[in-house]
Amino acid sequence: MEKVKILVVDDESRMRKLVKDFLEREGFAVLEAGDGLEALDIFYEHKDIALIILDVMMPKMDGWQTCREIRKESKVPIIMLTARGEERDELQGFELGVDEYISKPFSPKILVARVEAILRRTNALASDDVVNAGGIEVDKAAHMVKINGESVDLSYKEFELLTYFIENQGLALSREKILNNVWNYDYFGDARTIDTHVKKLRSKLGEKGEYIKTIWGMGYKFEVE
Repeated sequence: MEKVKILVVDDESRMRKLVKDFLEREGFAVLEAGDGLEALDIFYEHKDIALIILDVMMPKMDGWQTCREIRKESKVPIIMLTARGEERDELQGFELGVDEYISKPFSPKILVARVEAILRRTNALASDDVVNAGGIEVDKAAHMVKINGESVDLSYKEFELLTYFIENQGLALSREKILNNVWNYDYFGDARTIDTHVKKLRSKLGEKGEYIKTIWGMGYKFEVE
């Protein structure tokens, strides 16, 4: 099977190498560019790039302009990297159709997790029918969950919630993000809906329920010790 291609664009060679090493370790093919103009040349040459990681501050052509040019041609997922954590930058990024926005310094592991989550969402990464985490086995095709080989009876939403947690493990997930992804945008519920489902899910998972950590004032994170 051909490797999924990712284009990493950053004028700092050490940053490119760091990101490239982590992505290649997960089985991705990585292309590199040192500025926006070089990135566009590579993008036009390789029509099968599945995702672009794009730094904002670069010589010749910055990340914003590069993003604008790419968006004229393609809806390829874009993750923006920036040293500035200003809200207006983030808003500008989302207006340009950026999929994710990560401030430097960042954890390469978190970056890889976000890359995989976006590619699963866009179906560029074949989603396994069975996912495992810390003794929990989720069979998405059969809609079955087992803990240490024993079946666990979950409601439809509990199953969807657990699957979402496992596929985004290690990431801090806001209640709004969980609502949007598990209950979809057309659901007009509130945060208590999530809290109720998490409480029930934790109970049914027994000691494995401890993997679902509460992030006070924000949401939850699924993390296997």
